[in-house]
Amino acid sequence: MHIAPHDNRNQPIVDAEHDLVPLNYFNIVKLKRGESFDYAVPGYETCVVPATGTVDVDVDGMGFESLGRRGVDVWDGEPEGVYVPTGATARLTCRSEAAEVFIAGAKYDRVLEPFDVREPELDIVQYGSDDTKTHRKIKHILGAKQHDRVGRLLVSELYTVGQGGWSGFPSHKHDTDRRGDDGELIETRHDETYNFRFRPDYGSGLQMLQREDNEPGDAYHIVNGSTVMIDKGYHPCAVLPGYEMYYFTILGGLSQRSLKQYFQPTHAAQLHTIPGIMDMVAKFK
Repeated sequence: MHIAPHDNRNQPIVDAEHDLVPLNYFNIVKLKRGESFDYAVPGYETCVVPATGTVDVDVDGMGFESLGRRGVDVWDGEPEGVYVPTGATARLTCRSEAAEVFIAGAKYDRVLEPFDVREPELDIVQYGSDDTKTHRKIKHILGAKQHDRVGRLLVSELYTVGQGGWSGFPSHKHDTDRRGDDGELIETRHDETYNFRFRPDYGSGLQMLQREDNEPGDAYHIVNGSTVMIDKGYHPCAVLPGYEMYYFTILGGLSQRSLKQYFQPTHAAQLHTIPGIMDMVAKFK
């Protein structure tokens, strides 16, 4: 579930048809000025998001120039992205001194049209509070605003506001498609993959995973560059006091794009104590 930071040499960190999260794809590509990188992922739609630096993106002959405005780290400006249709060939060419580029993907069999997402098209929501230690800002790159242009892929960036505290709480899961007694959809199967960053970069945090409500679970020590794959279970995470946390988030749906989270019954009352939770939930579609 936890992949420690390493030099992946531009090879996928979470490849297509991964045993744990087969609905996800994730790569980190590092380039220097003038260098290019070509990729295609059959059966998966993808999204190119520079973590730092600027790249030109060509998708089967359609060009998107000067993607990415950030400098030293993911806190240095707003994200931008390019949607790459299922199986399309994309070429990234570095236009800054260096660039680190996230490539997020979700399994999908239809071929749609490529497009870019610039700062005005971002969908930003802030929720939680300092008092509840849950103050967060989410920047949706492929979110509700792009719903009709994407198949099953959701891509966003989550930032802590202030220092220390919890994210992904109240605890929730999304590991099966199921309906309630009245036939209403109460949960969807979405595989999820994170890549974490901390400021300062020697900060760290904790990723919890509880498979069953009120049963003992697992915990993973996450550091700058950690990748975490969520296949099933409740999965809140936390950052140490005195540090800020960021994580790049990839969600891939099995049967639909809109995410239906099932909140852990034991902690359901917390939905009414944390400001903005339902606004946050509404953006994952």
